[in-house]
Amino acid sequence: MKGAGELEIDRSTTIVREGRMADDDQKWKFLPNVQELAAAGRDEVPSRYVVSDHDRPTSTVASDDVTDPIPVVDLNRLSSGAADEAAKLRSALQNWGIFVAVGHGIEPALLGEMMAVTREFFKLPLEEKQQYINLEGGKKEYKLESYGSNMDLSETQVLDWCDRFYLTMEPECQRLEDLWPTQPPSFRDVLHRYTTRCRKLADGVLREVAKVAGLREERYLADMLDEKAVSYVGFNFFPRCPRPDKVLGFRAHSDGSMLTILLANAAGLQVPRDGQWYDVPLVPGALVVNLGDMGEVVTNGLLKSAVHKVVANAERERVSVAAFYTVDPEREVEPALELVSDERPRRYKKMKNSDYIRELLESLARGERSIDRVKI
Repeated sequence: MKGAGELEIDRSTTIVREGRMADDDQKWKFLPNVQELAAAGRDEVPSRYVVSDHDRPTSTVASDDVTDPIPVVDLNRLSSGAADEAAKLRSALQNWGIFVAVGHGIEPALLGEMMAVTREFFKLPLEEKQQYINLEGGKKEYKLESYGSNMDLSETQVLDWCDRFYLTMEPECQRLEDLWPTQPPSFRDVLHRYTTRCRKLADGVLREVAKVAGLREERYLADMLDEKAVSYVGFNFFPRCPRPDKVLGFRAHSDGSMLTILLANAAGLQVPRDGQWYDVPLVPGALVVNLGDMGEVVTNGLLKSAVHKVVANAERERVSVAAFYTVDPEREVEPALELVSDERPRRYKKMKNSDYIRELLESLARGERSIDRVKI
């Protein structure tokens, strides 16, 4: 039993902050660890995870069933100047904000290693994972970087059916090495090798994105990821769910990044179009790449940031690794001047990236899109 003012953690809970990220007058509370909830073998899910009727998963449609499905883009051919691949990239980012990437140059063995160490981390005992819990400052502030679950802003907020672990990769001077797991033993080495390859891939993709957006300088977007830009990796574990018809693995949202690269071991990712949700195809050995809000803003809406969600599954677990590439937090972001004209006026306000990311986290908890707040 703990004394007055102390908190006791049991095996089924992760502590998070109730309220805004750093308001000292707010209270601490417990949130369930979703893996532990799933392992308990319940027939129903706690009410905090049940989404409204409007947001509940419905029957989905494979994107192949529309006239212009989510494209599979061969990045090797694209970088060699293949016009048909450029056309697919343009269609993907104008219509969906997302595409499936093959020919990306990352060996299947490395993809497998990255997925394996991620799985092994989430299989660790809860006490070991809680060494990396998302609290800091003497348990006074919610942190995105580290292990935990949802950022909880109110008792009425619906929670996602997943557990998460986030780490900063760049700049290296901002890495919190004590949050990097020592188990499994190969975790750090595999993560370093995988993210090094992803960083090179992101640079190449952004050069191609600049071309299809009509920017004169093909490095316009890639150069925004300078030495002060921040990249981080999100590891997500979606346990089996007894009522996938009532919950979401991850609520609908868009990323605050310039670009996101996703590796996943199972289907479940969906994107909307014309009021219908479509499954993003799972292609062996492929990665999924989506444009983030910063990419939409800089291209003045010519290309779109992908709204996406993850549905739960009663039959199998889902593991994913997402690499997010964002600009310098102190950088002010606005539409590229050459993409603003009388025919296409400026559609977004100038904004400081750190302010936007702060708003993004809180908007995500509220079930809103922060990019709507900067539209003109």
